[in-house]
Amino acid sequence: MRAVVIERFGDPSGLAVREIADPAPAADQVVVRAEAIGVGGVDAVIRRGTLGAYGFAEGLVPGSEVAGVVTAVGDGVDPSWLGRRVWAFTGTGGGYAELATAHIDDVTVLPDGLSSIDAVTLGSAATVAHFALAHAHFTAGESVLVRGAAGSIGIATVELAARGGASVVAVTTSSPERGERLRDLGATLVLDRAGRGDHDPPGAFDVIIDIVGGTDIPAFIERLAPNGRMIAVGVVAGMPPADFGMQLMRSFQKSRSFATFSLDTVPVVVRDAVRAEQFDAAVSGRLHAVVHEVLGLDQAAVAHRRMDDGTVFGRIVLTP
Repeated sequence: MRAVVIERFGDPSGLAVREIADPAPAADQVVVRAEAIGVGGVDAVIRRGTLGAYGFAEGLVPGSEVAGVVTAVGDGVDPSWLGRRVWAFTGTGGGYAELATAHIDDVTVLPDGLSSIDAVTLGSAATVAHFALAHAHFTAGESVLVRGAAGSIGIATVELAARGGASVVAVTTSSPERGERLRDLGATLVLDRAGRGDHDPPGAFDVIIDIVGGTDIPAFIERLAPNGRMIAVGVVAGMPPADFGMQLMRSFQKSRSFATFSLDTVPVVVRDAVRAEQFDAAVSGRLHAVVHEVLGLDQAAVAHRRMDDGTVFGRIVLTP
């Protein structure tokens, strides 16, 4: 099969399409013939080589989510899965390929009316957004700031926070045009990437969902209201300063808190039920899949260049 391989960590030129062996399903796994492949921020972080300490090595096929048709099942998987249209989480790699394997617990059947392209736009992103807000104990009437709102996780967080009754849904983004698109999805306050507004400085926030990370995390901790909660769900701009926690200690009397969030901590049954509900919401128009562009598998490097340039709004999707 054809697959994209990280031949060299660094810039997108290290990505190459190669012919590799077709995968075979292990016990409790399925093989999915991909119709759409999601390109996520974590793929770019892995490709840059900044997560080498986590065991990633050159030669990896990146990509963590695909949608398509189940073509093979391993031991322990009901054969009735064969031929079903599904969304699948492939783990920390293996998605940028014509065929991908996934554990049966990480597979969700697609409802009629939902395209594979929309499925990989929402499948991980909207679920992360839902549980990140829950992790922050967000309740109706609170103010929410979404840092890095132009990506698929950020867009889903904006929609879900607005739908959940947030008093303010603030976003950081890089252009007025993106700001207007985010307003259409539920944002009420648009800030620049540093968190500044056009007029008066915006106030503090009860909840901050941060997809960006990087050196500015201490400044955004300072944007939390008393008892405010900041949840980091990504580090697309890199890790925070080693001493970023001192910002919390310096504002001890405000009882602010900082936490990370990963879907790995959510029970499988709960996580999959929410994803299925979100797929149904997309079919009925209550949740929107924002697709930036659809490219061929051989244009994976182009997709990564656009992510690195910061020009993507929504999700780029690859098709084999």
